[in-house]
Amino acid sequence: MSDACCGHDAPAAQEPGPGPGKTRFWQSTEIRLASLSGVLLLAAWVTFLLGTPDRVVLLLQVAALLPAASTFVPSSLRRLARGKIGVGTLMTIAALGALALGQVAEAAALAFLYSISEGLEEYSLAKTRRGLRALLDLVPQEATVLRGGIETTIPPQELVVGDLLVLRPGERLATDGTVRSGTTALDTSALTGESVPVEAGPGDAVFAGSINGTGPVEITVTSPTESNSLATIVHIVEAEQSRKGTSQRLADKIARRLVPGILVVAALIAAYGLLAGEPVLWIERALVVLVAASPCALAISVPVTVVASVGAASRAGVLIKGGAALESLGRIRTVALDKTGTLTANKPSVIEVLTAEGQGKHHVLGLAAALESRSEHPLARAILASRPGVPAARDVETVPGAGVRGTVAGAPARLGRPGWIDAGALAADTERLQESGATVVLVEEAGALIGAIAVRDELRPEVPGVVAELARDGYDVLMLSGDNPRTAGALAREAGITTVHADLRPADKARIVRSLQESAGVAMVGDGVNDAPALATADVGIAMGAMGTDVAIETADIALMGEDLNHLPALLAHARRTRSIMLQNIGASLALIAVLIPLALFGTLGLAAVVLIHELFEVFVIGNGVRAGNGAAFRPAAGHRVPSRAPGVPA
Repeated sequence: MSDACCGHDAPAAQEPGPGPGKTRFWQSTEIRLASLSGVLLLAAWVTFLLGTPDRVVLLLQVAALLPAASTFVPSSLRRLARGKIGVGTLMTIAALGALALGQVAEAAALAFLYSISEGLEEYSLAKTRRGLRALLDLVPQEATVLRGGIETTIPPQELVVGDLLVLRPGERLATDGTVRSGTTALDTSALTGESVPVEAGPGDAVFAGSINGTGPVEITVTSPTESNSLATIVHIVEAEQSRKGTSQRLADKIARRLVPGILVVAALIAAYGLLAGEPVLWIERALVVLVAASPCALAISVPVTVVASVGAASRAGVLIKGGAALESLGRIRTVALDKTGTLTANKPSVIEVLTAEGQGKHHVLGLAAALESRSEHPLARAILASRPGVPAARDVETVPGAGVRGTVAGAPARLGRPGWIDAGALAADTERLQESGATVVLVEEAGALIGAIAVRDELRPEVPGVVAELARDGYDVLMLSGDNPRTAGALAREAGITTVHADLRPADKARIVRSLQESAGVAMVGDGVNDAPALATADVGIAMGAMGTDVAIETADIALMGEDLNHLPALLAHARRTRSIMLQNIGASLALIAVLIPLALFGTLGLAAVVLIHELFEVFVIGNGVRAGNGAAFRPAAGHRVPSRAPGVPA
């Protein structure tokens, strides 16, 4: 069994929490030991030029070898004892072989350069993770809580569910909660990437890290700090980073097979030297080939890119669950958008009430509210808001895809879509309202139509621009909706979408996604709950407005934490760029190995030269991968306010 990873034994998983981490260059043990090795190597070279006795030069070379070798030889031997071989194994064999041939300087140079590359790898990964974990730094150092009617300042870690937090203007919220009293505007830009403040009042959910704006509020704590929304985001992303995309699996697969093959080839070259009577020459070349074919750059090429890219997205309010989702998104050509809550604001309201002859609007709304009193459907909430305080109906039964029925004031009643209930004399007005983009439900009492209620959920203002941008970028955009074809078609025309699938149930949406996958990769964008089958079926499921929604964060491949759909084209551009960098790194790493092996085999390059080229190239690969973390796609356009962030949180 092989392990092509360049690093040491995998560290134990860490729980989310602010830790120091090796995010500063000199905090890396490998960098410190490599620096010591480099100083000793330089001293050995200078003493050699000055004509110092060979024993002193040799002593300095050995002294240079030991600290650098300590960064990879012990871990490689531990892996070997478990039956695993990797790049460290190749370097260990090469260093020992050079020593056996009396090439102490070359062995020291190999160990020095390899330890530098190990340190740079560790540092780059730690630095790119720092942006993600810096979200936890948004939690303030103190929180003001009301206990026994007295304001007390405590550390956030001491907050318990049910505590009453006092949040003054300009202060940052320590954990998740619900507004008990007061109204304000909260800056959530560091969480969701949206610069527009969010209005909050009694009953509204608020989240850790938000900055209070205009007024003091009292907030009931609903989550301790260790499990609030910020901690959940960091925990999920760090856990999901182990999910590997196709490119990462390809790189790992190549590296796992390449390492044993390199050992076999090196052994054959050495055996040829023994048969040819030139063992020293060919053993030396075997060692050079061993180093030349090392897949260290290949093994690190994708992981560093994924970590950098995921970290950049998280700082923009986009939660990506590892390399698999990220790379799949980079191949997507079709985007399916749910209507309610994605294209619309998910805040429907009653815009018109139609009545049959002899009926009143008040009675029609009251009967509808009685039937919908225990429903969580958005249309139900709109009807209940228009006629609050109505007693619930009895014997209520939901008819999937049609409506509800029950008993109101002793009489049978129904509320549902046209077709399930005959529109009768209201048919013309019903069609008129549907053509305008409204959803119409009919109300029936004792078998007779008494009225119709038109509810409209307005299109998000940014939708037409987002759809146009996706089309310009070459994506096929379509709408999936459970609404009737007239209403769905009207909203689609307003949004600029030409392909519409309406009158769908959740299973129908999943079926359509499967049919689309026959010709191209599909991303499904929905609310993360009602669209669960379609989100699960799609190549990539994207939950919209998932901040604080545990189900959406857990089930979706990607979650847009805010409500601004402008993040979608930015996310797709970010994924395309990341995938391009992955492929660049893989291709360049394989090309380097293909070039170095023949040069090493025929003696054109010696051990020191091959090591230098290899490790410099690994630095290039790491640097190229880190480019995926600049988050250029998520930067606000000119004229937009740059989201505010806590001190010390990287932009």
